Amino acid sequence: MKILIRSILIILSIQICAAANETVSVDVKRKPYDKKWTSRETIIIGSDEVCPREVNKYGGEGPASYNKTGYFHVENKEGAWVLVDPEGSAFISKGINSVRMGPTEASLAVFKDKFGDEEGWAEQTVNDLVGAGFNTVGSWSDWQILSKTETKIPYTIIWNFMSSYGRSIGGVHQESGHVGYPNNCIFVFNKGFEEFCDEFAKQLSELKDDPYLLGHFSDNEMPLKLEMLDRYLELDKSEEGYQATVAWLKEKGVKPSAITDMVREDFLEYVAEKYFGIVNRAIKKYDPNHMYLGCRFHGSALRMEALFKAASRHLDIISINWYNTWTPDAERMDNWKKWADRPFIITEFYAKGMDSGMGNTSGAGWTVKTQRERGYFYQNFTLGLLEHPNCVGWHWHRYMDNDPNAGEDPSNVDSNKGIVTCEYVPHVDLLTEMKRMNNLTHELRISRLPNE
Repeated sequence: MKILIRSILIILSIQICAAANETVSVDVKRKPYDKKWTSRETIIIGSDEVCPREVNKYGGEGPASYNKTGYFHVENKEGAWVLVDPEGSAFISKGINSVRMGPTEASLAVFKDKFGDEEGWAEQTVNDLVGAGFNTVGSWSDWQILSKTETKIPYTIIWNFMSSYGRSIGGVHQESGHVGYPNNCIFVFNKGFEEFCDEFAKQLSELKDDPYLLGHFSDNEMPLKLEMLDRYLELDKSEEGYQATVAWLKEKGVKPSAITDMVREDFLEYVAEKYFGIVNRAIKKYDPNHMYLGCRFHGSALRMEALFKAASRHLDIISINWYNTWTPDAERMDNWKKWADRPFIITEFYAKGMDSGMGNTSGAGWTVKTQRERGYFYQNFTLGLLEHPNCVGWHWHRYMDNDPNAGEDPSNVDSNKGIVTCEYVPHVDLLTEMKRMNNLTHELRISRLPNE
């Protein structure tokens, strides 16, 4: 039934190119070494034509129907959230993460012949992204170089407030895909954290007048889990986190022997509230013009009402890394809306193709057989997102395939995550399907919103 409803919506919504949708079956695996492929129903854009589109200089589309503030912001119109560009036009953030130059021998060997220098790489890369219908540079990108190109593209920055503080006191380590903390306890109760954030955020003031800056991410995939209360109580008694947790329990009148999941949820909300409050105040103090995009919830955090409630009080947009889902779950997105009626953006998702010749054993994304099927996953996933009134965009993870010699974290080894190879060769079939989808998003979503 959901597939049928989505099909009807898509057929009715597309206003140009007469593109009808199709349902196809795609064979998928979680990991390439899994024994069996599983067939998944997948909605794709059926037209062979890649539709043209008209955008303003920021990548926004349609008339300037919203407030023209000079900066990206969000507005709620009759229950639907809209990301608005500086000129007042609707904007769906379609981004790529880690848009940066390859550091390894394979990348360096072709760099000069392909681009000449860093500026040449940046200019061509931005043009290629815009040409494929993307309008945002996501996290971990070479934004300092990309923001200076003649062809402009909006960008985001991830600052790593908590992990930077952890490094300053020698208390973090690298885990698969994110930074690890002692016993999975972030340092939000350390007396030095708030002062660190205020000093750290001063660098944001240099960017406060840039209209192409979409917003700030504060951290990535922190261990915000239900068992956090128990983990703080396992810390050494000399730790500030342990002492603050004991004090919180005493204030609540709860003995350690009487801790329930409801108490754990309350504590999780307390931790998140403290973190988001401290970081938000620091960001807005030095850059009041740009949005705070959160810390990229992942895993079990996506099921935690307490986290979304805390986030709703401090974030402009809630960022979510969404894995292990082939088609977005409408019920889950509705829960996010119920818990926190704030817009959300999906900041990581991807599929890996076995025709790339890569091992594809690392990372959380799906495994499929071909580059075109990677593009089909992109279409199916984003079509599902477009149906929800709180979704304002998505960022594919990532620009370049994992080079086995890059020495990155364990989640980024020998996997076909990128839109280009380690030698900067585009995955043409993937990009063709991405462009087909990107050029239809306005007709599929924005034109149906109020005031359009």
